[in-house]
Amino acid sequence: MYSVKSLNRLVGELSKLPGIGEKSAERIAFFILKERKENIFRLAEAIRELKERVKYCSICGNVTEEDPCKICQDGTRDRSIICVVEEPRDVFLFERVKRFKGVYHVLRGAISPIKGIGSEDINIRPLLERVKKGNVKEVILATDPNAEGETTAIYLFKLLSSLNVRITRLAHGLPAGGDLEFADELTLLEALEGRREMRF
Repeated sequence: MYSVKSLNRLVGELSKLPGIGEKSAERIAFFILKERKENIFRLAEAIRELKERVKYCSICGNVTEEDPCKICQDGTRDRSIICVVEEPRDVFLFERVKRFKGVYHVLRGAISPIKGIGSEDINIRPLLERVKKGNVKEVILATDPNAEGETTAIYLFKLLSSLNVRITRLAHGLPAGGDLEFADELTLLEALEGRREMRF
């Protein structure tokens, strides 16, 4: 490693980010070192502001600066249809398609026994409370089409099946074993429009 302690520290912190290995962390660290001070301070301020201002919506669990979030506040959305996704970034993907007019519920994770993540570790209870209040006709399980996403969808199906609500799953136009974030907008739209009833 380098003899400059602050550089080593930055490389170490950057390499903790998803998808950033040590070499990428080094490149970013040297870019930061070379870049104009005011630009880097703007970046640091944006990160600080994000951590201070962004929170989770008390209704849907999505990221927001105001509670409830703008989607939950929007009176034109169809509250009888809830699309359940794993992460806040998935909401951004669906909103980019501009065809879904229902509301969302963000689990902020997926059940994964290998990673030690159980049903109590993700945002499931508020979803059940929303459905139990009534007026919900359909729950779309839009978890990722991988092992963790399928496990989570099956678990949710079992919990929801006694609540007199239609339960659907995204069509498998999505690549098996993948994540929603890697789907293009057309594929995501086809998966949404071709959703099917879940049965076991």
